[in-house]
Amino acid sequence: MNALASPKVGEFVEKYFVAAFQRVGTFRIVGKQKQGGNVACYFCAPDGRVLHAVAGPVNSDQFLREAQWTVETVKKAVAESKGDGGKFKIYMRTAHADKLKREHGLVVEPITFDPPEKQDPNDSLTYRDPTGQPLAPVLRPAPIDGPDVTFRAQQENAKNAAGAKAVQDRAGRGWVLGTQGRVHVLMAAHSMSKIDRVYASIFEGILGERISTLPVEVVDPFPWNNRRK
Repeated sequence: MNALASPKVGEFVEKYFVAAFQRVGTFRIVGKQKQGGNVACYFCAPDGRVLHAVAGPVNSDQFLREAQWTVETVKKAVAESKGDGGKFKIYMRTAHADKLKREHGLVVEPITFDPPEKQDPNDSLTYRDPTGQPLAPVLRPAPIDGPDVTFRAQQENAKNAAGAKAVQDRAGRGWVLGTQGRVHVLMAAHSMSKIDRVYASIFEGILGERISTLPVEVVDPFPWNNRRK
């Protein structure tokens, strides 16, 4: 079931968020059916900085759980930071690292300081649109230290999870981590970054979908015209 079709989700989103959407990936519409593509949701601050994200389609309970965690964590971060933007960012990134450890069994070191980065338009690690123009940089995730003591049982669950993928820790060991777990690894390093810097790393790096500025390809939008009377 579409998560946004749930009345509980709708009520919560309407209370705490202003909803908007944008197409950035490739897909086709054949008749009334959408083919290909993927979806990601970004929970942002009013200035467009990403607090949290949900990668890929999820059910209504999962979506609501992540949305509630975002709101609750932001409230705590506001209270703890007392108007200090730097402390707020540190709190959010640390919260993602804690959630990753608690729910997925991996320990990462949150990145609490952002060094100034000079964007090189010729950098090979830059996403580009079909004309060759840079879309957004590839963001490097927080370094993974390794598993905590509960990791073995959670690994078994992760192996069976949709979107599971091997990631490497600092020692070069590979661990299986699901889609949402990889979002937390990224957010532990880049929560409170602008959405135009984050979306490509989630959509291409985590979901494996190609970003495109091309219009949607519509195949036979009026199939009834071909029907014989």
